[in-house]
Amino acid sequence: MTKIFIDGDACPVKNEIYRVAGRHKLISYVVSNSWMRLPQSPLIEQIVVDDGFDAADDWIVENVAAKDVVITSDIPLADRCLKKSAIVLGPTGKPFTEQSIGMSLAMRDLNTHLRDTGEISGYNAAFSKKDRSNFLNVLENTLQKLR
Repeated sequence: MTKIFIDGDACPVKNEIYRVAGRHKLISYVVSNSWMRLPQSPLIEQIVVDDGFDAADDWIVENVAAKDVVITSDIPLADRCLKKSAIVLGPTGKPFTEQSIGMSLAMRDLNTHLRDTGEISGYNAAFSKKDRSNFLNVLENTLQKLR
């Protein structure tokens, strides 16, 4: 059975995931470095890992399997999960694929370099209602295809 893994520390669509996963009766694992308040549900399990660097990412990679769904904006985590044949979605609904992950990693590294050298500032665009709506649509369609 498909499981959903949420990189929980900075995920802006947790409530949307709970709602869609509940409709499909799928277990969601919210993995983070600290405790957070979650809805009471037998389908939502909180995993709190050590504060070690990438501890949450490591737990997800160790537990994810083929055809599980991972929700993250962490591009290196997305790459690791794709290597385990998981389906990976960003919180805006953008899927990470074997075909796109190389460019995503390269752009991430380039932007990090440009920020470090002062060529650009800032990180990501603000999360919009359109992003939230797109995510809901992509997640629902993804889970229906997996059935």
